[in-house]
Amino acid sequence: MEKRYFTIGMAGHIDHGKTSLTKALTNVDTDRLKEEKERQISIELGFAPLYEDAELQISVIDVPGHERFIRQMIAGVAGIDLVVLVVAADEGVMPQTREHLEILKFLGIKNGIVAITKIDRVDEEFIELVKDDILGELDGTVFGDAPFVLIDSLSKKGIEEIKQLIIKTLKEQEMRDAKGAFRLPIDQVFTVKGQGTVVRGTVYEGTVEEGQMLKIMPKGLEVRARQIQVHHQPSAKAYAGQRAAINLSGVSKEDLERGDVVVSSEHFIVTKIIDVAIRVVDELEHLIKQRMPVKLHIGTTEVMGRIVFFDRNEVKAENGEILCQLRLEEEILTKRGDRFILRRPSPQETIGGGWVIDPRGDKYRFGNQTIEELEKKKVGSPKERITAALLEAKSLSLDELIKRTAIDEAVIADQLLDGEFVLYNGKEYTLRVIIDSIEEDLIDRLQEFHLQHSLKAGVNKAELLQTMQKKFPKNLLDYVIENGIANQVFKRKGQFVSLAEFIPHVPKSWAKRTENMLADLKKDDLKVRYLKDYFTAAGIPDQLEMDLRRFLEDQGLIVMLDDQFAYFGDVFNETVTKLRGNTGSEFEVGEAKDILGLSRKYMIPFLERLDAKGLTKRVENKRVWQ
Repeated sequence: MEKRYFTIGMAGHIDHGKTSLTKALTNVDTDRLKEEKERQISIELGFAPLYEDAELQISVIDVPGHERFIRQMIAGVAGIDLVVLVVAADEGVMPQTREHLEILKFLGIKNGIVAITKIDRVDEEFIELVKDDILGELDGTVFGDAPFVLIDSLSKKGIEEIKQLIIKTLKEQEMRDAKGAFRLPIDQVFTVKGQGTVVRGTVYEGTVEEGQMLKIMPKGLEVRARQIQVHHQPSAKAYAGQRAAINLSGVSKEDLERGDVVVSSEHFIVTKIIDVAIRVVDELEHLIKQRMPVKLHIGTTEVMGRIVFFDRNEVKAENGEILCQLRLEEEILTKRGDRFILRRPSPQETIGGGWVIDPRGDKYRFGNQTIEELEKKKVGSPKERITAALLEAKSLSLDELIKRTAIDEAVIADQLLDGEFVLYNGKEYTLRVIIDSIEEDLIDRLQEFHLQHSLKAGVNKAELLQTMQKKFPKNLLDYVIENGIANQVFKRKGQFVSLAEFIPHVPKSWAKRTENMLADLKKDDLKVRYLKDYFTAAGIPDQLEMDLRRFLEDQGLIVMLDDQFAYFGDVFNETVTKLRGNTGSEFEVGEAKDILGLSRKYMIPFLERLDAKGLTKRVENKRVWQ
């Protein structure tokens, strides 16, 4: 069985025993900073290994509970798979407990366990009152059915029980995607003497290997993973769900900050406008107004922006999702499905949260039409979003598809195996329906052309595609034509394209006159008049002459000597045979005149035509048969 990696978080009000519980579970004191020791509160995120066997590896994040450290708290829970909500028995549910519950809801964290700590400080009857209080607060939340465990961290009562419950819960849970492109939002940057710059964070998705080239986004800095550590132990790889520290070469500590993201792929989108679906807290203290400044917390990133509504100008209360947009002051890296928290900068409070519908937001009009479009984006399956992107762009590379749809590379690769999607040129994707549509359009254009220009072998390819290139990429049009030729829908002669079954022919209305003109030309044998005279005598109009002349020449019915004279095809061929049969390997002009009885008026153009056809080659004053 493939090993799975998870990170759990401790959340709750300040001084409710999160750090003590973490230490009891892991034997690691996550309060590292001097200030944390002195003040006995967690300021930064604390990390510790909880459990490992052949199937599982579980890490713990102890997140700060004090309201001043809500930023670190959001950064911590954004990458976790299960939450232990810590509530002290002697205090019950407190303001930060409620705010943490809201944040966990907005971040979409579904698995939770409630730890009632400090049970040594109260009697059993009071514990029952606390449990009722907690149940009332949790009713209707993701923790509504969460199991309770009574904890005394000092005596270790309940510690083994909650540990086994965590292990059991995670064994039944799916791990994060380890197959997609690597992504690690940075929550700590520091230096190690003799090693250089180190970043730490939770691996959101994908896998990173020692020596791998990576990028720091949105800055675009190229780095290399010199070394990797997981819980202070060297590791050749780090997987989705793990806490990892990566020693980076090619960058200094001053170049990086919390909120930057380490990635392995160009597919992630850097953006300042994101389309989102949000929910607001149950009890808003102040109105949320159109274009109001907000602080966005997404991953470990914290950035200011404005909220833009398309169907309202303010929010007082709302139970359902609101489709809207965030326009940010700085670029962030994100993808569809990423969860976030919104806070009011002043007065500071959590106002809501949600998820990214589309990281490639644009500026839209206010009104229901925009809401309808956002609704379509919101509900679209991966296949529907890929299809929509290709219908819009007609043709996209894999990189472009990933960026436009914000779908994981592995998911897209799987979806693209569907027969509705077509890979061409080895790198571009389109839809089968688009190919069929282009082919049908080409067939219609060629049928119309053949009706109007039956003498022509086909349409010049450049002319055929000229107007279509305004709608479709040229390489896609080229592919459809080549594919059509392979499937005997089209055929090509030189630069001319036609329907496969089309045969050039003289229009029925001019067929008799053309026959008469050719009969006259044949009758005059080698001593012909100007070709134009034959067309005029047959009553063939000037506008048809050039096309008909080209057609007759292509069909071998006439052979042009020069711009003015032509021989009937059979006459020309018979004359060549006669001359070849009466000369050796070479001959002079005078010799040819004697054999054919032609004057210089016809002789020179005839010989030059032999040269042009490659039948002879002029060498000084002689012609050499080829």
